Parts: sequence; C-alpha cells; structure tokens
Amino acid sequence: MLADLVAGALEDAAERQLTRSLSEVEAAALARPAALDALAALAPAERVKIIAEVKRASPSRGDLAEIPDPAVLASIYAGAGASAISVLTEGRKFKGSLADLEAVRAAVPVPVLRKDFIATEYQVLEARAAGADLVLLIVAALDQPTLERLHAFIRSLGMTPLVETHDAVEVSRAVDLGADLVGVNARDLSTFELDPDLFGRLAERIPAGTVKVAESAVKTPADVAHYRAAGADVVLIGEALVTGADPAATLKEFLSS
Repeated sequence: MLADLVAGALEDAAERQLTRSLSEVEAAALARPAALDALAALAPAERVKIIAEVKRASPSRGDLAEIPDPAVLASIYAGAGASAISVLTEGRKFKGSLADLEAVRAAVPVPVLRKDFIATEYQVLEARAAGADLVLLIVAALDQPTLERLHAFIRSLGMTPLVETHDAVEVSRAVDLGADLVGVNARDLSTFELDPDLFGRLAERIPAGTVKVAESAVKTPADVAHYRAAGADVVLIGEALVTGADPAATLKEFLSS
C-alpha cells in the first residue's frame, strides 16, 4: 500500500511539473513570506498540543467527510486551540490537493503541515510555494540518503520536517538524522492495522529535547490522555475531528484530556 501511494504521488507530481516547471515552483517558493516557526508552536508544554487535520478520505476508511471549504474547517480548528493544521494534499486516496493547503494557509495564523508522500525536491518546493511551514517525511518510504537530502532541503527553505516512524529501526534512522520533530504513527502503512501502544514502546528511544508526536488511533479524549501519559508532546488527530458533528467541541475535549 505504501509503495503504491508513493508511486501515485510521484506520478501526480510529474504530471504537475509538465505545466509548472521546477524553476517556476522554486521562484514561487522563494517569493513566499518566511515559514512560521513550527518547533516553537509545538514545543513541549504543561498540556498536550494538537495538530488538527483536514482529511476527506483514507485508504483504510474510504470517504470520511466532504469538507467543501477546508479553510473554514481549519479556522474552526485554530479557534478551538489547535497548535498547527495538517492538510492532506494527496489526491488519489485522500482526495486532497495543494489548493486545499493554499486555502488553509491563507485562513489561519498557526503553522500548516503538508501531509503527503514526499520523495522529491519538487514536492518540497510545491509545499513552500503553497505556504506550508512543515513537510511530512515518512521514513518507511525513503532510503537514508534521500531522507537526509530532503530533510536538509526542507530546513534550507525555513520549514520544519516532521519525520514519521513506525518501528524502532525507523526511530533510530530519525535520530541519526538529527530530527527535531519525530512522529510515531500507530498505523502500519503496509497493513493499515493500528497499534495504540506503539508510541509508548518507542518514545523512550527518542532523545530528550526532540518534540514527540503521536499519530493515529485517536477516537476519544482517553486516547489522547494515553498518548500524553506515554510522553507525547503533540498528538495529530484527523478522523475523529472530521467525522464528528462539532469539531470545535471535540477538539476542546481532546485538549482538556
């Protein structure tokens, strides 16, 4: 599944590059105002912080929410206390777009994450051109030289890489990289099965001073509390927010857990 998602994302990026060259995207990226300081926004605090996600669909669950105006949803998130907004920009399985990211960036004062299957510099430049402050790098999708190169490139553009891991080996790779922001995704991207205790088993391998992000397997405030007790500074939440009747109220419940 992960290999197919990466291949699809690369095909779509190559298609976009036919009409918008690398040099054009680079110029647009460099013309953007400086990226917001995501590390400061997500720094450890007395209470857990939340990255709230704009997510229409997923390969495991299919359609989740229509979200006709992602900027409106993102504004609700920011108003309810989200420290950052994640925007799915993958179009095939998640039904997102770079236009969603641009709309969200224009609507909120907090950092915005491009969540996609990033494997090339062109995609990173697209993220900055659309206003992203953070870019997701999935360790399982990249060999170490590519991971290192993209991590450095994201930083060179003033953005923050969120380095996502799924097991102890991947955490070691993220640590060797010098990542400041490390996520542990409870969802196995090969099988899409969930393990809500994975973060707790891996958190101690992440060095002090690194911002720790727990991803996936959140349905209730108790799930957020579980991650917080295991050492999470930040929890990334998507499905539970977009499928609920009142995302602001749900988010506030999560923040108070």
